[in-house]
Amino acid sequence: MNTAWQALLQTSPLEIAAIIAGLVYVVLIARRNRWGWVAGALSSSIYVWLAARAQLPMQSLLQGYYVVMAVYGWYSWSRNASAQAGRIYRWPWRRHLLAVGVIVLASALSARWLASETQAAWPLIDSLCTGISLLATWMVARSVLENWLYWIAADTLAVFLFLQQSHPFTAGLFVCYMIVAAFGFHAWLQRYRRQQT
Repeated sequence: MNTAWQALLQTSPLEIAAIIAGLVYVVLIARRNRWGWVAGALSSSIYVWLAARAQLPMQSLLQGYYVVMAVYGWYSWSRNASAQAGRIYRWPWRRHLLAVGVIVLASALSARWLASETQAAWPLIDSLCTGISLLATWMVARSVLENWLYWIAADTLAVFLFLQQSHPFTAGLFVCYMIVAAFGFHAWLQRYRRQQT
């Protein structure tokens, strides 16, 4: 029996449901469809438990944050659609530099604490992935174009983390997220350019 088949047989139905809901989320969000937030909330609710079981406490907390942000995202996009016709925004470079600096500093502090106080696997990478993802989620909810670039970085780290913790199909989901993020960036950039004319 090959390894991929064995991994599939060991994948729980709960993880498969989270993967499917996660794919639905990212495709709908890339298309600026607010129903993506509902699929995202379902996927993240499942991943709260899966990440905690895999000894990735920051990923578990992050998934809980996603559930809360799904509610906010639904509200924000509903308001944006009616008041501003789904407008997309861009951040100036200085704001990005500040955000990256804060993420790196907070991640270093978090990783130090996780390494000394918990049994966390990969504390620095887990913390960086969490910090980038927190910011990217906020940016999606606020319709900021560059969120997709942050997602590509966070998804790359997540692929590594979940492969290391023997969750190959969840790692595969994050590879799919990276691909959709590239398409999402392109689609949102085209929309941003149209709204500028």
